Amino acid sequence: MVLDKIGQIGVPIRDLNRAIHFYRDLLSLPLLFNTESMAFFDCDGIRLMLSLPEKAEFEQVSSVIYFQVNDIQDAYEDLTEKGIPFIDEPHMVAKVGNTENWMVFFKDSEDNTHALMSEAEV
Repeated sequence: MVLDKIGQIGVPIRDLNRAIHFYRDLLSLPLLFNTESMAFFDCDGIRLMLSLPEKAEFEQVSSVIYFQVNDIQDAYEDLTEKGIPFIDEPHMVAKVGNTENWMVFFKDSEDNTHALMSEAEV
């Protein structure tokens, strides 16, 4: 067996309509389709599945999803204007050779933590 690629990432939610609004209208991810308990978005070829938990053991907070952007400051300002609550401000987390790695963390409508990431040549 060989793992090929990530086909889908699941994120637990509490309110489907609120989550669809957040990911479609605020993050501007294309909504592929939705059911009564799930919504599927395209994130540059990786499918993001938001779902109401089927069982209590699936009601945990999700893993952090790092959304790559070209200009982290512009993306931060744009999403801040849309009312997305950020935990911090864009900051450099590492410098490797001539590349700076920047991050900033935010909360989605369901209290999951995600991040924007950017690499900049200096």
